[in-house]
Order: sequence, then C-alpha cells, then structure tokens
Amino acid sequence: MKIWAHRGCSQNYPENTILAFEKAAGLKNLEGIELDIQLTKDGQMVVVHDERADRTTDGTGYIRDYTLAQLKRLRIDAGPLPCQAIPTMEEVFDLLEDRLRAGLKLNIELKNSICPYEGMEEKIVAMARKRGLTGAVIYSTFYARSLEKIRMLDPDAELGILDTKASDCLYKLKGGCGAKALHPFWRSMDLPAEELKGYRVRAWMSGHLYPERPTGTRLDLMRLEAQGITDVFLNEPEEYLG
Repeated sequence: MKIWAHRGCSQNYPENTILAFEKAAGLKNLEGIELDIQLTKDGQMVVVHDERADRTTDGTGYIRDYTLAQLKRLRIDAGPLPCQAIPTMEEVFDLLEDRLRAGLKLNIELKNSICPYEGMEEKIVAMARKRGLTGAVIYSTFYARSLEKIRMLDPDAELGILDTKASDCLYKLKGGCGAKALHPFWRSMDLPAEELKGYRVRAWMSGHLYPERPTGTRLDLMRLEAQGITDVFLNEPEEYLG
C-alpha cells in the first residue's frame, strides 16, 4: 500500500500550506504529496482546496475574485506556529523540487469542476515542463475533459480521474479521458476488487483536517488493499509511516 500526504500533513498542520508540505517532504517512505490548484483573478496558480477563502483563511469570497497580491494578505491560523499564507504553485515547486527529483511524486488536483479556469491546464503543464518535473507529476480532476486537454498538451502525462464512487471513476476512464488511475472516495468502493485489477486505485479521505482533533481511529490498510485500493491519500501519513 502506497501512502500519500493529503494536502500535506493536514491533520496536524494547516492544509495546503508550505508548513504542511515541509512536514510531509521529511517523511521516509512517503509515495507522494497531493495538493489542489486554482487560479487567481490575475491568472496566478495558487495551492488551495476550497473555491472560497472562508474556511481556511481570515478572508471571505471566491479565490478567483482575488488578485495574487490580495490573496497573499490573507492569513491562515497555525496555532502556536507562525501564520501561513496560501502558497503559489511556484513556491511549492521551489520547496519540493529536490525531493521530486529524488523520487517523490506530486499529485496535482485541478479544482476546475465547479469554477472553470480558462488556461489552467496549459499553465500547469508548462510549469512542470519548464522545471523538468513532468515525470514526477500526476494530474487529477473530477472533470474528464480537463484530463483530455492535458493529454493533448503532454501525451506522456500520468492522469487520475476523480469521483466519489469507484464505478463512476471507471465509467469516466473508459470514456476516453486518458486516465490510467482511479481516484475514488475510500468509503465508496462499489466494485469488486477483481474488476479493478490492472489499475492504480488511489483512494482519498475526508474530514478531520487541522485544527480538528483526530479521532484516534486507525485505518485497516490490509482491508482497503483487499478492496482493490493500491494507494491512499491520508491526512496524517506520519502515523502510518512511523
């Protein structure tokens, strides 16, 4: 079972921040880090999950309605640690580049199924290519046409299709989006493991993100593997990697 850091080490540190990514990058045997990208009003790629700033920052409103300079003024509470800011994709690449060249993977989810961001695919593919990191990157999204676009821009790109149910992921994949991996919700494995053979199945988690207290419940990774899951995106990967 391959372990990924979901939005960095997002149980113990603010999700999708430089702090959470630093902590994840220091873990031994971590397969990769998952993050989310959106575009600002002035077309800059930033790393943030929600379409709105309200939940994770001291701001309000849609990310797309902020310029980068305005967004950088928002604060993310990190408890006793210094406040964080929403990072740019460039800043995250700067942080992780050496680890990515050493074998760490980076799953970049394009958050474009609710807010369509014109040109997002071109921007992220060009950035990864300019840095020589295309082999370290996996692109994922709920929006199948976005993956089709990435496949046209980079025929060798590794793609994963997101949805809640495993069956819906497989349906989209077979529709020709170019994905080779399924990214379902871990509680919605509605297909027999036999039907998933031959695919990477990277399951994502939800809930209990910083500053929520962890429940102490530990996932049974062997049971998940028996369901056909090959990788898991975890909020607290450090608890599973020792």
